[in-house]
Amino acid sequence: MGFHTHYAVSGRQGRVLVVDDEPSIRKLVNLSLTKAGYEVVEAQDGEQAIKVLNSDDNPLMVDTILCDIRMPKVNGIEAIAYFRTQYPTVPVVVMTGYPDVDLAVSLMRQGVLDYLVKPVSKDELLTVISKSVDNHVILDGQFTA
Repeated sequence: MGFHTHYAVSGRQGRVLVVDDEPSIRKLVNLSLTKAGYEVVEAQDGEQAIKVLNSDDNPLMVDTILCDIRMPKVNGIEAIAYFRTQYPTVPVVVMTGYPDVDLAVSLMRQGVLDYLVKPVSKDELLTVISKSVDNHVILDGQFTA
């Protein structure tokens, strides 16, 4: 099976799932990403993110997951473990208000693409999300040489 980068349809830059328990953070990130041409899907915690991704018979296709760590119900560490096993080709970026070097190293070893510490500048957010969307690879069902 070959791989190729998934390009967003209808002129969009890509679809980003933003997982954060703080409505004000989700709103700011949504606004920044939407203005830059991304389609944004929001979830207030890991549990809701998993439900959103698995809704209906057709799981939601996203190009990047931007995930907080400290959240109620299913926290970011548990959600990221799920994303890495169920959606291994979708890049995950962590955005947290609680920097932890050991956790950052551990998450990067698990395949997290980047680890941002709040507050994040708009430019930094857009740079990391652009890089992350560009790293999204999906199976295309064809062999390539």
